[in-house]
Amino acid sequence: MTRSFRRHITWKRLRLMALVLLLLVAGFALVLDFRVRDAFEGKRFALPARLYARALELFPGEKLGPETLVTELKRLEYAEHDTPDQPGQYHRRGDSVELVTRPFHFWDGEQATRRVRVLFRREHVTDIVDAQEVPITLVRLDPVYIGGIYPAHNEDRLLVRLQQVPPELTQALFAIEDRKYREHIGIDPRGMARAVATLLTGRGVQGGSTLTQQLVKNFFLSPERTLTRKATEILMAVLLELHYSKDEILETYLNEIYLGQDGNRAIHGVGLAAQFYFGKRVEDLTLAESALLVGMIKGPSVFHPRKHPERARARRDLVLAEMARLELAEPAAAAAARTASLGVIERPPVGTTPYPAFLDLVRRQLRRDYAEADLRSEGLRLFTTLDPVVQSAAEQVLASQLARLDRQRKATVPLEGAVVVSDVQSGEVQALVGGRDPRFEGFNRALDALRPVGSLLKPAIYLTALAEPARYTLVTPLDDGPLLWKERGAPDWSPENYDRQHHGQVPLRQALAQSYNVASARLGLELGVNAVHETIHRLGVARELPPYASSLLGAVELAPLEVAQMYQTLAAGGFRTPLRAIREVTTAEGKPLRRYGLSVEQAFDAAPVYLLTSALQDVVREGTGAGLRNSLPAALNLAGKTGTTDELRDAWFAGYSGDRVAVVWVGHDDNTPAGLTGAAGALPVWGELMRRLNPEPLAPPLPDGVERVWIDPASGWRADRDCAGAIELPFWRDSAPEETAPCAASTSRKIKNWFRRLFE
Repeated sequence: MTRSFRRHITWKRLRLMALVLLLLVAGFALVLDFRVRDAFEGKRFALPARLYARALELFPGEKLGPETLVTELKRLEYAEHDTPDQPGQYHRRGDSVELVTRPFHFWDGEQATRRVRVLFRREHVTDIVDAQEVPITLVRLDPVYIGGIYPAHNEDRLLVRLQQVPPELTQALFAIEDRKYREHIGIDPRGMARAVATLLTGRGVQGGSTLTQQLVKNFFLSPERTLTRKATEILMAVLLELHYSKDEILETYLNEIYLGQDGNRAIHGVGLAAQFYFGKRVEDLTLAESALLVGMIKGPSVFHPRKHPERARARRDLVLAEMARLELAEPAAAAAARTASLGVIERPPVGTTPYPAFLDLVRRQLRRDYAEADLRSEGLRLFTTLDPVVQSAAEQVLASQLARLDRQRKATVPLEGAVVVSDVQSGEVQALVGGRDPRFEGFNRALDALRPVGSLLKPAIYLTALAEPARYTLVTPLDDGPLLWKERGAPDWSPENYDRQHHGQVPLRQALAQSYNVASARLGLELGVNAVHETIHRLGVARELPPYASSLLGAVELAPLEVAQMYQTLAAGGFRTPLRAIREVTTAEGKPLRRYGLSVEQAFDAAPVYLLTSALQDVVREGTGAGLRNSLPAALNLAGKTGTTDELRDAWFAGYSGDRVAVVWVGHDDNTPAGLTGAAGALPVWGELMRRLNPEPLAPPLPDGVERVWIDPASGWRADRDCAGAIELPFWRDSAPEETAPCAASTSRKIKNWFRRLFE
């Protein structure tokens, strides 16, 4: 074989190998090309669902004071300013608050910014006027952001369009990260050479990456540092530049870039970073703020402005100096920006959520209509019913009252508790506290603590009875004597009263007010356990109930939210409205998807509910709930019921005012005795909460078919207002006692004699 022939064979092999290699590279490039286009032409980011509290609406006549409004504005990160002229600024002057609202896209459309002045008198809004002193009937503030439902990797971002980003920010980016961005095709050969050289020397890849390469690295590739990965990065960067415009790539970069950490939540993109660090929209960033964000790209933890302000300032000033040197910023403007403060807000907007228990309720209600994957990736905007003012009060009161009870009891095991507050008319859950530590994202007692409810079920017995006016009224005598009940499949049952006494014949209203177990149990047995259970279900409890007589006295385990649903129906006059935590859901762009409107069903006639409410008001006036008189005015006419379980394990109070329903549970997680009755444990929490919320008096309208009659409480017979100790009670028409008390008869004779003498 000649030497020339061997050379021929060698070159042939080399050409073949080169061809194979070329085909492999081409195939690899095609695969990468598909990956690039698939990602960029599909959904580029998994966007978390964003949750908002109720938006505060201001209108003349509203029960709201200036302090409450200022608290709400601070919660929204509004800045106090002597002459507010920018969105997100306010100033209080005596009984007036001037503010400039922020623009916000609600489910019913875009709301523009407006400057208004709100006038107050005696904790009520009297007038609202605009900048021209023209009266305004309604102003809606932007809602408080209360948290998100995040993708599995916990990335959070607010997508922005390139047009929203200030030119100063993109110029700063070019100055410090990629000066030739508008000129190259995705790679910088000189920078690449430096990167490869440092890699070969064992010091890792440093510097040299264009913005396009940085995007590819963050968007597609793992963080490993190898020549193979670098080659892939280069090829993908070129492919990206071939298919997409510079503006598309830049916009994606600005939304992808990592700019810090908030707990386990990663802050991505300049839109969210502007909110997180400065409390403003990206389009409102100043030159100094833009330079600070760009400077952080090199190392968000190293140049974190809250943790390392001096490093952050030095890095910002370096960016500004480089912008001035490259003529990407006016030297005077850059110099002025270097003298500015960092401008970082002290308290960043909420991360995952400050209200984990309420968010838990929202997620459970959402799962009926949305897949979990959609909640974590579609960027849905969820407008909830949470009232931050009510929620804050509920959290503070529960924590402080539990601490007080622990001190009194000298307890070694701290008490736990839960609170639910809802609106009487709408059934909207305004506050939900799942435990003593409201920030704890664990066991949610408001939803999952199934505990015996004790006497909280007694109103269902009395409601069942009062629906039969031919048999029962508020003054019908009930037997509170000893009771022994035998039933097949269950042990003999002999209930006892809390005071271990029997009280003979007692009026129905007194049996409920004093929470007499024996009289209540006997009444329930007369009506039938199934009939009482049917009433409980109609009140809104869906859970199956044990078919035993003991269930009449609360040997039933319910969560606080289920109890709240029961009392919600009573407070609404017999109209059952499912408790809800969501008002509206929209797409990320603001398009309405689903409205969670008001759903109302008349579960009971108004008459028996009105009678029962009167009896529950007696609980507060003279019964087991009388302790509320220590903290709340009697004129509020509140209705409620205490609940205490065996061995004082659980303390409950559920009740309602004219505008709110609230339920409180206090006890131990391990079900050991708490040593507290409902009146001693839960009632003080309920009372202090209501005191802070300044509730409306409870004054339900008199239903058709109901009349109010004066009654002598000693005999239970008819009386008149002049009888000593007489009380006015509601009755179904024609069901009041026919007998007349002696005092009323005496008064009647006196009137007749007076008329006789007048005409003699």
